Amino acid sequence: MSAVVTDTHALLWYLSNSTKLSRNASDAFETAEQNGFPIYVPSITLVELRYLVEKGRDIIESDLRLVVEKLNSPLSALTFAPLNQGTAEDLEQIPRSTVPDMPDRLIAATAYNLDLPLISKDTSIRNLQNVKIIW
Repeated sequence: MSAVVTDTHALLWYLSNSTKLSRNASDAFETAEQNGFPIYVPSITLVELRYLVEKGRDIIESDLRLVVEKLNSPLSALTFAPLNQGTAEDLEQIPRSTVPDMPDRLIAATAYNLDLPLISKDTSIRNLQNVKIIW
């Protein structure tokens, strides 16, 4: 196993030890962390978390703070993956007809750009042919 990219909900489920996380996904997170590989958190994830907190959905402020705390910890495998030009250009590799939600497209484009597997339960993301999905 290698480094991985995570989507928003998979990350939260991993950090909270939720039973919503599949065994394969949990193993991928744990293997990356135990072997010193990064778990990339796309920059859009922080934006999406803030949006979901403000919208009053199933995400609360403490969820966002936990992610930020882990990203800032030198002991954590979580690594911030900024939106860069390559990811922006690779967005065309993630068809809007397959993944209509822009945050999900940017998460998938981040994995595509880094050439790493993406941990995601999202059905539309899992329909992509050019990104390896772990679930």
